Amino acid sequence: MTEAKKTQEKTVKKSTKGLAHYLRQAWKKPDTAMLREKMTEWRKGKTVEKIEKPTRIDRARALGYKAKKGIVVARVTIERGGRKRKRINKKRKTTNQSVKKVLKMNYKQIAEQRASKKFKNLEVLNSYKLAKDGKHYFFEVILVDPSKPEIKKDKQLSWMANKKNSKRAIRGLTSAGKKARGLRSKHPENKSRPSQRANKRQGK
Repeated sequence: MTEAKKTQEKTVKKSTKGLAHYLRQAWKKPDTAMLREKMTEWRKGKTVEKIEKPTRIDRARALGYKAKKGIVVARVTIERGGRKRKRINKKRKTTNQSVKKVLKMNYKQIAEQRASKKFKNLEVLNSYKLAKDGKHYFFEVILVDPSKPEIKKDKQLSWMANKKNSKRAIRGLTSAGKKARGLRSKHPENKSRPSQRANKRQGK
């Protein structure tokens, strides 16, 4: 083989990319008409709905999804905006007359908690965002059944069967929960380590 052919083969090997790469690129700028049709269907469905296959297979596989027994995907619809309630004018302290309640959680963590409450025998592995419109956010949550023998024998998912990892979403042990708790940064001046309660609730 000549040197020119060898260089051509090297360039071809470097340029070849898998299906997941092109799916990821397509979801960066999705077709707006296609997304609108899907979101209209999602709005008609339930707030927490079990689906057969993930909509974003590239993102799901990157977060640990496998097409095997014991793994379930659920789509969660969440309303955007803060929680507001009516103003009360009679017989209340001023501290109890607050209209807006601020939750120190992101939308993804709330979606994971609602999915875990819906499927009580499953544990949340991870989640990812699908889309959003004027009123809603749409997420897909990957859930795992730790009692299945297929999960216990899996080298990458067997840790989910440990009782220490039960109720991960509610305890804030998922990736979204750790981000909301301020545990992503490992700076020595970070006041959220080991926890906010340990640092007299001084904030993140």
